[in-house]
Amino acid sequence: MSFLDDLLGGQGQQQAGGAGSMISVAGDLLQRAGGVQGLISMLQQHGLGGAVQSWVGTGANQPVSGDQLGQALQSGGMGSLVQEAAGKLGVDPGVVLSGLSHVLPHAVDHMTPDGQVPDAGQGGGFDLGMLEGLAGKLLGGLAQA
Repeated sequence: MSFLDDLLGGQGQQQAGGAGSMISVAGDLLQRAGGVQGLISMLQQHGLGGAVQSWVGTGANQPVSGDQLGQALQSGGMGSLVQEAAGKLGVDPGVVLSGLSHVLPHAVDHMTPDGQVPDAGQGGGFDLGMLEGLAGKLLGGLAQA
């Protein structure tokens, strides 16, 4: 089973569409959290500080499980977003959390290329254009794996 099949829980969706869906969900999450800075702050406050710092930093990204992410998002008031996304995609919320646990480290890493979180006044807000190229990057890396 490929990484994207794992991401989608074997739901039979097309690979490119599935990765795009998870990136879209990540984009919604970033917007609702108040941008990169807001998401990082919320996840740090709810138990994922070490992992999130690795995503921002220039080294390897520390993984998080879907369960860990789910607990942090629920505690941070973002549980409804996971439920909404699961309903839209027609999958179990666990599938969404599993997908986000793979996509979010890459998304945060992608939006903090110098190892620095942008200030709110200097692009710390969120623009979906910031994630352009991430799907290609993820899919390209998977094609080579």
